Amino acid sequence: MRFRHARAAWADRAKRHTKDSTDSGTGGSGTGTPGTGRSGTARRAVLVGGAVGLGGAVVGYGLTRTGDASAKAPTAGPAPVSGRPAVQGRRALLMQVLAHPDDDLYFMNPDTQYALAAGTPLVCVYVTAGEADGVNKTPGLPPPPADKNAYSSARHQGLRQSYASQLGLPIFTRWNESSLALPGGHRAELNTLEHEGRRIELIHLDLAMHTPFRQMGVPALWRQTGLRLATVVPDGSPVQRVRSYDHEDLLDVLVGLFEHYRPTLVHTLDPDPDIQVSDRLARIRDSEQPGYSDHADHTAVASFTWAALARWARTSGPDGPPEFSTVAYRAYYNRHWPDNLPRAVLTPKAAHLVPYGGSPEWNCGNEAGCGDYNVGGDRPLRNRKRWVRSTHYRHPGPRLALTETADGRLTAYGVLGMRAVRWQEGADGTFGEPSDLGGGPLAPTLGSAVLDDGRLLLLGLRFASVQGLGGADTREIVLLEQRAPGGAFKAWTGLGNPEGVDADRGRRIGVPVAVTAPDGRVHLFVRNADQGISTRVRETGGVWSPWRNLGGGQVQDGLTAVVGADGEVHVYAPGREDVHHWTPEGPSPVPGMKSGPRVPADAIAVADGHLYFRPPASPALLAPAGGAVSFPGYGPVVAAGAHLLGRALDGRLRLVHGTTGRHTTSTTDSLDGFVLHGSPRRGPVAAGLTPEGRPWLWRPDPSPEASGTPGTPARKV
Repeated sequence: MRFRHARAAWADRAKRHTKDSTDSGTGGSGTGTPGTGRSGTARRAVLVGGAVGLGGAVVGYGLTRTGDASAKAPTAGPAPVSGRPAVQGRRALLMQVLAHPDDDLYFMNPDTQYALAAGTPLVCVYVTAGEADGVNKTPGLPPPPADKNAYSSARHQGLRQSYASQLGLPIFTRWNESSLALPGGHRAELNTLEHEGRRIELIHLDLAMHTPFRQMGVPALWRQTGLRLATVVPDGSPVQRVRSYDHEDLLDVLVGLFEHYRPTLVHTLDPDPDIQVSDRLARIRDSEQPGYSDHADHTAVASFTWAALARWARTSGPDGPPEFSTVAYRAYYNRHWPDNLPRAVLTPKAAHLVPYGGSPEWNCGNEAGCGDYNVGGDRPLRNRKRWVRSTHYRHPGPRLALTETADGRLTAYGVLGMRAVRWQEGADGTFGEPSDLGGGPLAPTLGSAVLDDGRLLLLGLRFASVQGLGGADTREIVLLEQRAPGGAFKAWTGLGNPEGVDADRGRRIGVPVAVTAPDGRVHLFVRNADQGISTRVRETGGVWSPWRNLGGGQVQDGLTAVVGADGEVHVYAPGREDVHHWTPEGPSPVPGMKSGPRVPADAIAVADGHLYFRPPASPALLAPAGGAVSFPGYGPVVAAGAHLLGRALDGRLRLVHGTTGRHTTSTTDSLDGFVLHGSPRRGPVAAGLTPEGRPWLWRPDPSPEASGTPGTPARKV
């Protein structure tokens, strides 16, 4: 659709369907009351990682510190390895926790749309009412009188219009609207729509965006003790009474929703946005909080979500943590970095905002309004903030780490339920059940390195504490070391934080990557708060050096560390205007890079001395030392030998032979964070996680006769 005609086209569709819209909802309000009220969670401490709050004191596991006396000790140690099977999910369900109506459309698509198209049930939880100043502005017209209840209702209607269209239904299709009982006597508006086996539930908690003293509401609720935040009652809502939440109320409600729906995949926002220095006028213009590259509501809602997820995982039962994956999305961060969506992906993403924006001329059946009138048409594409033009993850990189045994079988390591788990390949070529390796609560991406003796090191970014209310909010890098090749593991140990004792700066670090040098030393790298990189080095005797800032940057997270053909360690990362490169000594010119376009939109893939990346807003894949590769798509690719794995423009995974252009396409629905392993015995092997939280293996047929045809379906548990 051409965007200058988008609004007119939607308006025309709206008029056609005004009179003949039918109720495609299924009725009902779910399968019961989420959670069991406040008594069910017993006002547990927000501290995560196995600790318990006692009258303000903190009790936690002991933690072995490893060669970093300057690092601040965390309040609780990583969860120990249990070795038990993890709880197995039976069906996929995606739950998104948002601050405002439209956060999902701007920041989480196209991922949400692909999951929905694949048949994954979707539950969206909107924490605030989105009422702002109550003025539903229409470009080119005088602003109407402020009416917060009406504006909130109009934004709810806009979401219904957008998601109806995403299900392939008329935008004014009637939804089932009901009141959902929540823990602690709270209630939420529940909108439900089902079509051809696909189901969407929109849950509106409707907390006010501001306190009576004009503070931002949810950020104040995260920070301040003794505060209660009222709800907004949108016009026409089935919830008719104003209620109020305190800090624990919101945590209890989120945990109750997780317990009730038991999602296998959770989308949320960024709890730790980058430091962004700007003056007051720039912050107001860019809608960013002082000092950081995001809206304060996004950060606070993400913090509540991660704390609730950790609580749910820790208290879920004796059989281990629930099986879910988590993806945190950057938001206003997008405007500070190159666009990463080509037009073929951007166009349908932006189109979903057209019915959300609606128009005051539409007859949608909601007297309070038919959308958020300042959004829609081509305005998201014209907006100087450019939020819609990218989809970025807070914790990028491969979600799985793969190792190969002597007989060619694979072992995969990843994060489920915020804990590390291990899957082992069986004789039938599929992964068995995951075994729990503890370490939680972890970010969803693991780093790894194999020692010279064959033992594995796993590295993670751990939420050492997520307290709020003025308490600790710290992150640390943690390590799990294997006792013997292919065997059991030692206890988790802490490697500290490159930002030392500064907890606020320490929240801004990235996920760890590591590589073993030819001399047997392991080099660990982490993006730091200044958006350069820091390193620690493990000597062959097992002792780690102190953290050292290598400088350089500024770069996005998603580091790539390799040993080059010269036998030296190299690190690559995407910057704003160039590819950045380090050796263990510091920043260095990129070896072998020819002149020409070299602005990367996402992480850099490296194999056999060749670099690969996509330029901004382009489907092309560049190999700067040797020209372009025939692989139209979007997002980062991963490389092994002459093979490349990434997403085609339709979102499906494709394996491409970089020199011949032969390709095969997978039919598997996969999360981002897939990995490609170059097996000497069995050729290229791809692996990743499905929305069910199950691992898949794909050994595609890269032969010439298979070129352009669907590959062998990936096998999963």
